[in-house]
Amino acid sequence: MKTKSDRIMIFDTTLRDGEQCPGASLNHREKLEIAQQLARLNVDVIEAGFPIASPDDFRAVKSVAEQIKGPSIAGLARCLNKDIERCAEAVAPAGKKGRIHVFLATSPIHRQYKLKKDKAEILKQAAASVGYARKLCEDVEFSAEDASRTEPDFLAEVTRTVIDAGAATVNIPDTVGYAIPTEFGALIAFLFEHVPNIRQAVINVHCHNDLGLAVANSLAAVQNGAGGIECTINGLGERAGNCALEELVMALRTREALCHATTGIHTRELFKTSRLVSRLTGMVVQRNKAIVGANAFAHEAGIHQDGILKERSTYEIMRAEDIGIEGSDLVLGKHSGRHAFADRLAKMGFRLKAEEQERAYNRFIDLADKKKTIYDDDLVAIARDEMEDVAGIYVLDYLHVSTGTKTVPTATVRLKKGEEIIQDAACGDGPVDAALMTIDRITGIKGKLLDYNLQAVTVGKDAQGEVSIRVAFGADIISGKAASTDIVQASAAAYLSCVNRLLHSRAGVGKKK
Repeated sequence: MKTKSDRIMIFDTTLRDGEQCPGASLNHREKLEIAQQLARLNVDVIEAGFPIASPDDFRAVKSVAEQIKGPSIAGLARCLNKDIERCAEAVAPAGKKGRIHVFLATSPIHRQYKLKKDKAEILKQAAASVGYARKLCEDVEFSAEDASRTEPDFLAEVTRTVIDAGAATVNIPDTVGYAIPTEFGALIAFLFEHVPNIRQAVINVHCHNDLGLAVANSLAAVQNGAGGIECTINGLGERAGNCALEELVMALRTREALCHATTGIHTRELFKTSRLVSRLTGMVVQRNKAIVGANAFAHEAGIHQDGILKERSTYEIMRAEDIGIEGSDLVLGKHSGRHAFADRLAKMGFRLKAEEQERAYNRFIDLADKKKTIYDDDLVAIARDEMEDVAGIYVLDYLHVSTGTKTVPTATVRLKKGEEIIQDAACGDGPVDAALMTIDRITGIKGKLLDYNLQAVTVGKDAQGEVSIRVAFGADIISGKAASTDIVQASAAAYLSCVNRLLHSRAGVGKKK
């Protein structure tokens, strides 16, 4: 066991593994906004994407590498030369802060069924890929996919081999969230005992949350020598998600005497980062979520309230201020000018273009006429809507719905397409269905709604409703988001955003030439 506190490296993979969360959706500009906030949070590494996966992924990684200063910028690559070359090109603008993160499965089940390779072939491919990546980039990380289900002796051999080949970081993932803390901690301890060159590299862990143990397993790894944790904001990620950055960081801070570990995270940025990621991805943070949930610092029971009033430490192990909750975030009113509006957006991390800023301000004024109070989250919703990567082929010009207990729900929609104005009407199972059916009639494109999520952006009866949807257009699955005080309008705008993205995609917009 460690007896002094070590500095733990925080590797954030919200933009890569986090975005793989079913239902999460980020466009290019939104990824950059999150990357900027992660830099303010002071994470050590930002994994910006999987460059070989698509032209959009490549562009996102390259843009983050060009624009974000401070953290190292990593791209993911399979142990294939074409992946490694594409990744090297994407992270090159980051210079010495660029990192190539290669991965290869090592467990028996993956070797037999997925890769159809024996141990010797795995060792050879891992070493060759790390060596090749090392020629193209100074900083190389290797991940042994499904490490927690790999034979410990073979995992130790893999770790020794890739360190000899030039890997500065070796990641030990619990890829399917199978491990429990005692077992995972013992695996990390085993590697430190049986890999002679292990202290020549940083040992990371990347724990998934399938059994709800991602944070616990990560803490066990830290207690047994791990020097880096791979995690995501709000625990986003494949299936049940990843180790939640905010939970891991505050656990280390609150129990430093036991864990003997600290991080460089600016914890007062945690709450702001959580809300930004939630709003931009459309993934709601549950009210009872640890650290950043709405109930995390709420006390309802009389005994608890009495104790809190007498001494906060009776029922609170951390302060709301420590994660950046400073009370009310009421900021602006209908009489606020453009300068105050722009200044508030800038403080929240948004850098809009001049025309986007003007559109956002006009929407803010319209919203201020409808709502008594404007909150930061209202501004986030407005700014996000103005950060669309693609210009709208179709623009919503007019919407009217008729509905009631003895009325057939009907929607009349008018769309603009360039100089052309097209209007139609349709009936549906409800006002939202009728509006979407009308859009289908006008565009000639029929979509199938896969997911529909509605959440209040802020509190109060006049709160904006934010709609997040996933739509299937044949084999194409597109996600979209929009917010409005009128949830039918928000639904139509989110759906129309999906239609526009589909049309741009089919036209080849943004594809590599």
